[in-house]
Amino acid sequence: MASTEKYIPRLKTHYQSVVVKEMVDAFGYTNPMQTPKIEKIVVNMGVGEAVGDSKVIANAVRDLTIITGQRPVVTVAKYSIATFKLREGMSIGAKVTLRRTRMYEFLDRLINIALPRVRDFRGLTTRSFDGHGNFAMGLTEQIVFPEIDYDQVDKIRGMDVVICTTAHTNEEGIALLKGFNMPFTS
Repeated sequence: MASTEKYIPRLKTHYQSVVVKEMVDAFGYTNPMQTPKIEKIVVNMGVGEAVGDSKVIANAVRDLTIITGQRPVVTVAKYSIATFKLREGMSIGAKVTLRRTRMYEFLDRLINIALPRVRDFRGLTTRSFDGHGNFAMGLTEQIVFPEIDYDQVDKIRGMDVVICTTAHTNEEGIALLKGFNMPFTS
């Protein structure tokens, strides 16, 4: 690839050429710029067992780095909770906010590679929208991503994936994500 060419992700091209036209037809937007788009994707991995062992957070950070291609931020506890042996400022998770090219690449791998590898996968429910077009889902295993080497994993951990859109209603958000071939059940 020449240095003057700029890499454009496959899903971004699909959005610009197909999804925008479908959404304008379906919702009657007067301007194509009114079409909702994906703003960011937040991937969060809570690691409660990091309270007892600080090496666990390093493994979670490594896994998230491999999956997303971006270094995660370690999240810390805001409050001390004696019942959980948790002190304020302790590391309890990691999160990554993906935007632009990395966001589209992650969404492409999530839809086409990771979700079909989930055991007993029957589709995603549309009830996971928040009322403003944002979609949240949980994965129970990080090994559904092919980048993760099963032999290097110390423990199977789940993660939350939140897709934030500029849609104003759930219907717009559902139509947007269906345009990207998100496997919804209904």
